Amino acid sequence: MKQIQAIIRPEKLDAVKDALVSLGINGMTVTSVQGFGKQMGYTEVYRGVKVEARLLSKTMITAVVTDAALAGVVEAIKSAAQTGEIGDGKIIVLPVEASIRIRTGETGDVTLD
Repeated sequence: MKQIQAIIRPEKLDAVKDALVSLGINGMTVTSVQGFGKQMGYTEVYRGVKVEARLLSKTMITAVVTDAALAGVVEAIKSAAQTGEIGDGKIIVLPVEASIRIRTGETGDVTLD
């Protein structure tokens, strides 16, 4: 099993969620986060004063998938989240040692259903 963390533009959440659901991904966690990458924030003028926003609002999707589903899930996220502009985000893949369904005590891939 692998854990996927995808940090994307907030406006791309519905497209990414729909792409994952179409692949049969039944569970994910969505978190509003802030951070910066190559963009290094942005500058805007507010009431005549220059304001620098160093942290940008992003959305992080976390999901655990089987090894067999990994490539398809990564491709679906890339396709749904990509705009071609700086700030599209990152996909991080981590190994998962165990997954346990608390209600039944089941372990392994069956917990991903």
